[in-house]
Amino acid sequence: MTSAGKLYLIPAPLGEGSPETVIPVGTLDLLRTIRHFAVEEIRTARRYLSRVNMGVAIDNLAFFELNEHTPATQDISAYLQPALDGLPVGLLSEAGVPAVADPGARLVLLAHEKGVEVSPLTGPSSILLALMASGLNGQHFAFAGYLPVKPQERQQHLRLLEKRSAAQHETQIFIETPYRNEALWRDILATCHPHTLLCVAANLTQPDAFVQTAAIGEWRQRPTPTLKKKPCVFLILAA
Repeated sequence: MTSAGKLYLIPAPLGEGSPETVIPVGTLDLLRTIRHFAVEEIRTARRYLSRVNMGVAIDNLAFFELNEHTPATQDISAYLQPALDGLPVGLLSEAGVPAVADPGARLVLLAHEKGVEVSPLTGPSSILLALMASGLNGQHFAFAGYLPVKPQERQQHLRLLEKRSAAQHETQIFIETPYRNEALWRDILATCHPHTLLCVAANLTQPDAFVQTAAIGEWRQRPTPTLKKKPCVFLILAA
């Protein structure tokens, strides 16, 4: 497989551990041929690539940072210049697949505008893994991203998602910054109807992964799962 002149969307593990346990061999082999990367966080990217054994010193790789702090007015055309010159460019997210709940989508759109071929590579997606394991509607679903931070706005948004789920029989999927997981959990239990199904999927692909689906009324009777500082995906399906 040639890697010349393309933007490759490269998956990263969802947690620590060997990339070989969750990233296909073909993806890792192609990754080792790339020397130019657009990344969400340079330090994390360097650590990941060090575990992959790139075959060259990490200092010989070129990194361009693209994250939520990158100004919308900043010209990022230079990030794609190697691809325009016939060299492969890799797009790396912090975890999982790039450009999904990830600022890298901006570079992907620019690649399409400039005629650079975009090639997504296989790897773990916490959103799809959670949906697969939830038992909820996998034919009709929506990803709502991050919910509002302010409690009152978050509760109002949860009511809207639950209403939409009931009307369309649609699984609603959303995520939260790990340190706010417990606040979101409390709001879900306090806001949603007892018969609404709720799945929480935490630390997916890790040894302590936890996935469980139950009605809100049942969750209210159970001990609160340990969600603090764990990457989680939340899914609801209203009756």
